[in-house]
Amino acid sequence: MTQQEYAVRADALKGKLYGMAFLYLGSQSLAVDAVDEAVYLGLRSCHKLREEAFFDTWLTRILINACNAELRRHKREVAMAELPETAQESFDALPLRDAVGRLPRELKDVIILRYFTGLTLAETARTLDIPQGTVVTRQRKALRLLRLELTDGEEAANS
Repeated sequence: MTQQEYAVRADALKGKLYGMAFLYLGSQSLAVDAVDEAVYLGLRSCHKLREEAFFDTWLTRILINACNAELRRHKREVAMAELPETAQESFDALPLRDAVGRLPRELKDVIILRYFTGLTLAETARTLDIPQGTVVTRQRKALRLLRLELTDGEEAANS
């Protein structure tokens, strides 16, 4: 794949990548940084892509790795800084987004790819480089946890 072809395909995918990064990171600025990093890393290694048919999956995987690196970096920064109790990020506090954010990483990956980006089971398995049966199991477990957490939150709000 040439850099010209890469630029056209990556540009067409940026909106979807941004949406996924925002779900992972919960911040617009961090999401933009992660997408920029993923596009840059993809450009540097686009000549290594063997099957152009898997371009979307390949670039999505690079984005997931960039998001995970950003989360690790952000965790270190927060651990180092001593923030006052009133310092909080102002982001959308929807119960579902909060619940998805609290899922373990391997479950969150599956939920975001399946339900927020619309990938099929096979595409999700290929993106995460795991068997399709594992995707099904993680999806089922994540949905069960989300259902429990959301119903517990409703019960607490009603009492």
